[in-house]
Formats: sequence, structure tokens, C-alpha cells
Amino acid sequence: MIMLPLYVTSGEPAGIGPDICLSLAGRVDKRPVVVLADMQMLQQRAKQLGNPVELVAYQGQEQSSLSGQLFVEHIPLVEPVELGQLNPANAAYVIEQLRRSAEYAMSGRSVGVATAAVQKSVINDAGITFSGHTEYYQGFAGVERVVMMLATKTLRVALATTHLPLRDVPDAITKQRLHQVIDILIHDLKTKFKIATPRILVCGLNPHAGEDGYLGREEIDVINPVLEIYRAQGIDMTLSLPADTLFTPENLKDADAVLAMYHDQGLPVLKSQGFGEAVNITLGLPFIRTSVDHGTALSLAGTGQAKSSSLHVAVDLALDLARQ
Repeated sequence: MIMLPLYVTSGEPAGIGPDICLSLAGRVDKRPVVVLADMQMLQQRAKQLGNPVELVAYQGQEQSSLSGQLFVEHIPLVEPVELGQLNPANAAYVIEQLRRSAEYAMSGRSVGVATAAVQKSVINDAGITFSGHTEYYQGFAGVERVVMMLATKTLRVALATTHLPLRDVPDAITKQRLHQVIDILIHDLKTKFKIATPRILVCGLNPHAGEDGYLGREEIDVINPVLEIYRAQGIDMTLSLPADTLFTPENLKDADAVLAMYHDQGLPVLKSQGFGEAVNITLGLPFIRTSVDHGTALSLAGTGQAKSSSLHVAVDLALDLARQ
């Protein structure tokens, strides 16, 4: 059987992405793991970190790299990197990592991608409209809807909306969107995570889940009517619950996933429980995509203080999903 590679994007070159990608050289996986990055920049960063990694140009090898080696597919930088200093000139380099990883996955040349962090602001400063990895891969794959889900060993949180200003969230939560998100969430929990009958807890949008309409009617008019349809079909799913009490250990003990209505409703709880050990998964894509749970950490680039645990968890999960 051909062992297709898993690609890893190194992300923003002025941040910790290259640092944590270099730590992958300590792994020995059955499947090739290949970093998309500028080879010379990686070598320079390794020297700064005192990391004696051997960079190996990836040329379609089907076996894993040896311990201490790192497969790299070279993408040239536009301009040299200054640690911690964002440079819009290199935004095209970052986008090329994403484009190439998506193209390989869509064409069957890889099993998928694990991504290091990018800096949205500098990409937009370069005149490239960019709202995030998730939306980029969605557009490349041409799918109508994807779902962002973050997971630790004990908690999975999916989002009904992602990178929206808070004032735009209520209007974005429509019955159509909720049907699309829930369909994807149920499908991928069953197929990718092999959970035959997932139990899903759902957050309300408003405080106290609207408190019978006194604190907002979205639960009554939009959210619960959709949830009732799934419950009538035998799906193990709650009606909307107050988010401030949903995340208690007693409620979560039998849950396979939580559906939060917006980014900062669910993710602060998850990251407080497992920051650095969480992984971001994009559901609804025709390929595997996982990611780190942190940002570019510009101030830590080249210092040796960056933690690589989240990238390793993202790679582990991507490889596990590929096996399944």
C-alpha cells in the first residue's frame, strides 16, 4: 500500500511555527510527515535553537524519516525573516503553504494537513483577503459549510459561527446554518471519530439560554426548533442550555461534543482545560485538516521557549484519522 504523506504547514515565518516544526524531527512515524517551509530559513532557525536536526528534501519517499531527520518540501521566502517582525512581503509565502497543502490533499497526493499558526493581520496588510485557515480550506475545497471543532483528551467543542464580530453573530445563526453545522458534526463524529451514537450538548446564544424569551428569543425562534427536529429523529442532543452551567463536569461526563454558538463562548473553557494540548479540527472537508490551538507567539520565536505539544497532538490526530 502506498504511504501517502501528511503535510505540515510551518505558518508565519517570523513566529514559532518553524521552531515547533523542527521538533517533529524527534518523531518516527509509519507515514511520512513533511514540513512545507523555506529550507534555508529552517536550517538557520535550527542553528539559532541549537537543534542538530538533519533536513531532508522530500522527493516522494514512502517511508518515515529517521529520528533526528525532518522531511521538508522547499517553498522559497520572498524576503529574509527577522524574528518576531511581521513582513507583508512574506504573506504570499504563507498562502503558498496553504495552497499547496490543499492541492495535494484534494488531488489525492496526501492524506491531509496539520497547520501551524498564521498571522491574519499581516496577510490582510499585504492586500490578500484572509479570515483564517478554516475559511481558506473551505473555499479551496468548494464546500458550502465547514465546522471548526477544538478538542482535548476529554472535551470537544464545535462552533456554529467562527471568526465573526460579536455584533454579527445573532444574524448569522439561522435555521439553515444550524442544520448544516449539525449535519456535519454528527456525520464526522460518526465517520471520522467512530462514535456510533454521539451525545451532543448545545449552548444557547443568550445568557440563561434566553430565560424563556426575557433575555432574547433566538433560542425560542431559531435554535430549539432545529434541535427538536434532530431529537425527533433519535439523535441524542439537548435543547439549548445556559452556557455558564453547561460546562460543569457533571454535564460533560457523558458528552461526546458541545456545540457552542460563537467563538468565545466555547473555546475559552476548552483552552483553560487543555491549552497546549488541544487540537483544532476542520469538519466537513473532503480531507483531514488539524491545527495547533495557539497563535504565532512572535515574542518567543527563536528563543527555545515555545512549546510544541499542540503541534504534536495535531499531527497525532491527523495520522490517527488517516489510519481510520
